[in-house]
Amino acid sequence: MATSTHKLSAHQVSGPIGYLNGTFAELKDLHVSVLDRGFLYGDGCYEVIPAYSKKPFLLEPHLDRLVKNLAKIRIPLTHSLEEITGIISELLALSTSEFNYIYLQYTRGTYPTREHVFPAVIQPSLFAYAMPFTPPTLETSSRGLKAITAKDIRWDRCDIKSVSLLGNILLRQQSQDLNADETILLRDGYVTEASVSNVFIVKSETILTPPLSYQLLPGITRGLVIELAKEQGILCQETPITEAQLKDADEIWVTSSTKEIMPISTLNGENVGTFPKKPVWERLFKAYQARKNA
Repeated sequence: MATSTHKLSAHQVSGPIGYLNGTFAELKDLHVSVLDRGFLYGDGCYEVIPAYSKKPFLLEPHLDRLVKNLAKIRIPLTHSLEEITGIISELLALSTSEFNYIYLQYTRGTYPTREHVFPAVIQPSLFAYAMPFTPPTLETSSRGLKAITAKDIRWDRCDIKSVSLLGNILLRQQSQDLNADETILLRDGYVTEASVSNVFIVKSETILTPPLSYQLLPGITRGLVIELAKEQGILCQETPITEAQLKDADEIWVTSSTKEIMPISTLNGENVGTFPKKPVWERLFKAYQARKNA
């Protein structure tokens, strides 16, 4: 297990705790080099892992995705999974909250000069922190989110959970500017995902979600929702979704590690299908909570 360069205990801290390359400290006391390639280029990958009662949820698939994404961009994994799990455990132990999300980020590291090609010898940088959050409830989630649609302007490798998120930021800001909560993205007339989440629709009690490709992230929550739908005996198809199908859906949901499964109440200012009635969503939401509590 990775060890810290100085010891902390929960009663010694007053703010969120982070880890950076061997040191545990309050976030305000951690500093990254201005020559870190994550800072200069967004050259790295990240994960967001929810933790309930200080226990990480779906940790194994999150770490598996991190390993695969690092391999895609040719950053070596310099920690064992046991070391990373130990870092996460220590961050959660130091947190003053029972409910947190863990942000975990690997960048290619720091090099003395700014150069686009990969340095021949460089030490990757690992940063992580625990941030308290309030998990969704049936009551809060049932209110739904407002969404808009927009052209998907991002690059062609959205399957990589890269720290380079400018496209997502600009698209999420579009919804913020219109007093909405999320932007659902369209490419060549088809839904890809949303700015910070995956997308599901329901039509005639059948769940549809776009198939995995380079154009969308293989969300961990997305995968669990598909699994739970099968357990519930609900037909779930991974199939292309047109803009017309999106607008005609009975239900629309977005999923992510912190949103869990969140219904959409309005799309471009128009009420969504059967909302506020959302019988399929309610079944999956309850099944998700049962799995989480287990």
